[in-house]
Amino acid sequence: MLKRLADLRKSRNWSMQETADRLGIAKSTYAGYESGYREPPLHALCQMADLFDTTVDYILARSDHKIVQLELASLLKTANESISLDQQLLTSEEIRDFIAFIRYKRDMG
Repeated sequence: MLKRLADLRKSRNWSMQETADRLGIAKSTYAGYESGYREPPLHALCQMADLFDTTVDYILARSDHKIVQLELASLLKTANESISLDQQLLTSEEIRDFIAFIRYKRDMG
């Protein structure tokens, strides 16, 4: 898990501080996850998987499938594309919520 977290963070050129800020946690907490000094709770693992567009299984080295490829997830990173609903553009947060809902629905069968 340790190497995978570091690799995911570095692939985005984020510092530990920037990653911690994005997760809403202290830098020392995140550094503890990467170093193995701390074990992240389940909710933190889920947050990290969402942040890095991957799965908890990948982070925990239970799977080698690194990236969750969803067209909407890719769309979030494309500056010149947008999604609208009822003539209103969806915010990045609304799109993330939609992706999370679909993942949850698929997991529930």
